[in-house]
Amino acid sequence: MRIYCKFEFTNVKCNSLDKSFDDFEYCYLKSVNRSYKYFSVKVNLFKTPVTKVTGTLFKRYNGYRPFMFNVTIDACRLLSGAKTNPFADYVYGFFKNYTNMNHTCPFEHDLMIEKLDTNFMNYQVTKILPVPEGDYLLELHWLAYEIDRAVVKVYGNIS
Repeated sequence: MRIYCKFEFTNVKCNSLDKSFDDFEYCYLKSVNRSYKYFSVKVNLFKTPVTKVTGTLFKRYNGYRPFMFNVTIDACRLLSGAKTNPFADYVYGFFKNYTNMNHTCPFEHDLMIEKLDTNFMNYQVTKILPVPEGDYLLELHWLAYEIDRAVVKVYGNIS
């Protein structure tokens, strides 16, 4: 008997905390059919650089509670190929083939993730590093000059 898990995006929220620094052109989930759903986001950067990302994974137990990690990553160092944080490499692996954030700093252009689909995410969270069933929230805070500039919240379910 085999047990199969399935990942599904349930919601996404993007919020610019400083409209003079950045603003989201779009941030959405699109359901093409019952088995194909994807996530896309594009943020327009009016000033640069974004240098750090703080990521927290939450799991829902009567409300969302921190689960597994809460890390701050030097994004430029991660993208330069430095292997400083295995979990950051794992999370970056979720979207590196779907983004224009696949080169070293500085970023002098808008940042985007295009059509990150549930099938790829399903493979990452059930085969690469199996994650227990439940409802999850990945909250990413994007920082520049040590100031929180944007928050991206990606909600998902593993059943």
